[in-house]
Amino acid sequence: MSQIEVLVPARFPSLVAAVVIATSVVASFAARAAETNVAVAANFTDPSKQIAQAFEAKTGHKAVLSFGATGQFYTQITQGAPFQVFFSADQATPKKLADEGLAAGDTLFTYAVGKLVLFSMNADLVKNEQTLKDGKFNKIAIANPTAAPYGAAAIETMKAVGVYDALTPKIVQGANINQTFQFVETGNAELGFVALSQVIERSGGSRWLVTANLYSPIRQDAVLLKTGAGNPAARAFLDFMKGPEAAAVIEKFGYATK
Repeated sequence: MSQIEVLVPARFPSLVAAVVIATSVVASFAARAAETNVAVAANFTDPSKQIAQAFEAKTGHKAVLSFGATGQFYTQITQGAPFQVFFSADQATPKKLADEGLAAGDTLFTYAVGKLVLFSMNADLVKNEQTLKDGKFNKIAIANPTAAPYGAAAIETMKAVGVYDALTPKIVQGANINQTFQFVETGNAELGFVALSQVIERSGGSRWLVTANLYSPIRQDAVLLKTGAGNPAARAFLDFMKGPEAAAVIEKFGYATK
């Protein structure tokens, strides 16, 4: 890189020093900045966007986020997709990747514990589990239970309440929890099981925060993928997720952190 000579009167030595120091800091910051590709479970879309912004502002590193169903990401990662960090909607999938040598097992940690909500745009429709028992609706949306843990939790809930067989003909499946929410938001389904994070900042409609003992805890784990082992931004993003700034965002969206 060529040098640029800056002529400053000799009576301003402190200014010269300040310019040199500032230039060095900016150059060093730019040299250290890196980028990482992050696969994020769809339910964590909004909080991850806020966390990524805070991460970039603090570190200079950039997290490029992609959103989808956990099962779909697993398939893509095993087929060589260029992700370096994985934020799953469950614990089993990251561990499976680690067991298969595609992720670093010593980096596994639970970044959030999700909560399931039965939600409708109709302010009068959803009351509690009795809404499921009454069945006064034509369509109920859930995420694909084989790819999305929130879909599996929805089925667990319906079975626990004793309505799964009766409601099966009314179920419509989204590929992931974001598409499931779109079904409800657009009226293609009168109600649906979604993540609390998707509706916690939304006013209107009606909802039931599903009783926690009706489904298995949705513990969501993160892991460093093998492809990110040499990327400082990938490791830094995982570290940032364990800090107080990320925790504040996670809790704001209704997740538990333990």
